[in-house]
Amino acid sequence: MTENPVLPPALDRGPVLLRRDLIADGYSDHTIARLVRGGVLTKLRYGSYVASEIWERSSKAERHLLVARAVLVRAESSAVLSHVTALVAHGAPLWGLPIDEVHLTRTDEKAGRRMAGVVQHRGRLERAELVDVAAMPVTCPARTALDAMAVLPAEVALVAINHLLNVGTVSQEELAQAGSDANHAPGSLRRQVVLRLVDDRIESVAESRFWYLLFRAGLPMPIPQYAVFDGRRVLLGRVDFAWPEYGLFVEIDGRGKYREHRRDGDDVVDTVLREKDREDAIRAATGWRCLRLTWRDLENPERTVALVRDALAGRMHHR
Repeated sequence: MTENPVLPPALDRGPVLLRRDLIADGYSDHTIARLVRGGVLTKLRYGSYVASEIWERSSKAERHLLVARAVLVRAESSAVLSHVTALVAHGAPLWGLPIDEVHLTRTDEKAGRRMAGVVQHRGRLERAELVDVAAMPVTCPARTALDAMAVLPAEVALVAINHLLNVGTVSQEELAQAGSDANHAPGSLRRQVVLRLVDDRIESVAESRFWYLLFRAGLPMPIPQYAVFDGRRVLLGRVDFAWPEYGLFVEIDGRGKYREHRRDGDDVVDTVLREKDREDAIRAATGWRCLRLTWRDLENPERTVALVRDALAGRMHHR
């Protein structure tokens, strides 16, 4: 038995270490508790641990998936990661996602339940609806999207699914086919709303939220990622959203926009000035007006709807 352990045993079984395996490797419960107190191991769930160095360098999404892996390893029934947890596994942004619980779908078709940080869903899964992600069984992107629409608020589901569409994890054709196969499944009305709104041109959380805000307000829907050319057909740039018939375009300064468009050697001021030059060139070439919105505007939907409505009517406000 290890008397003065410094490191956990070899991780040849994977990152999640089970109590039964630690005991088999010669570690007593007292020693395991000492490893946790000493910061060598981090407890994931009852009887499940991970090396603290792995936990500390993991993102929120990676931590959720470590807990999910622990749940799968100890699951008493055959199950796969699904719903919210499958969204995380497929790389969806975490905005609005309730990742305090792990979501599974049981493949034995027995009733699901919710307990101890785990939500078990009941559902019939075809073999084609399952994929492997980091050696874990996960519902495929199209099935994941449909399941997410059934349990998440429409805006949150839209944000996640638009991301999967934009990066090519799933296609609109796959979503449409899966949606037609599930017309009578629970959550079908919400699913129809989200399927109507999904668009692979939308590139960010902020853009998806704005898209949903326009829909909820009953405003005319713009063209996402609208390409603007000068008189010689030279591309001046793409704007986040445009209403050509209203002579208006919208740029949304999301949290990561300037970081994403920053060039090597640039500081933030360089990036902002270049963005301003691009906006000026587009306005000069088109004669259109620009409404620039921020994340803070999205948190104040009534005011933002009023701004957009006034801008569409030709009444622009200095901000």
